[in-house]
Amino acid sequence: MKTLTLLLMLMAALAVLLAPAQADEMLIVRSGRDFEEAMVTLQGAIASRGYKVTRVQRVDVGLEAKGYQTDKYRVVFYGKAEEVARLAEHHPELIPFLPLSVAIFAEGSQTLITTNRPRALKALFPAAELWPTFDRWEQDLLGIFDEVRQAR
Repeated sequence: MKTLTLLLMLMAALAVLLAPAQADEMLIVRSGRDFEEAMVTLQGAIASRGYKVTRVQRVDVGLEAKGYQTDKYRVVFYGKAEEVARLAEHHPELIPFLPLSVAIFAEGSQTLITTNRPRALKALFPAAELWPTFDRWEQDLLGIFDEVRQAR
């Protein structure tokens, strides 16, 4: 139960960061695979779309230090180096959102992955030249999430 409460707290914090985000601006997928298998599938799905995993950050250690009981919990950061560099140079206001990230955590024998929909960035960055990038990120994420959800 603490895992669900923690997830809800984290989603609420992310929603505040992306105000005026709504519930439909989050992507959440449940996989029947265990954490390790889902992590491998997630990283493979990211790579198959031309992105590179740049870092995997453990979150569970910090949560446990605060007294929360957690299974495995990671944030996977990924991007396309040239794209991230170009966006950071021409739109430095995007830097806090780069590279892209997905949270993955175990919940019993299943694994969940979640992130904000990139289209939510349109509300924060009205520059129309960015929107095709946000739309492509969204389509790529939908494919990544489907791959993790359907993996057997």
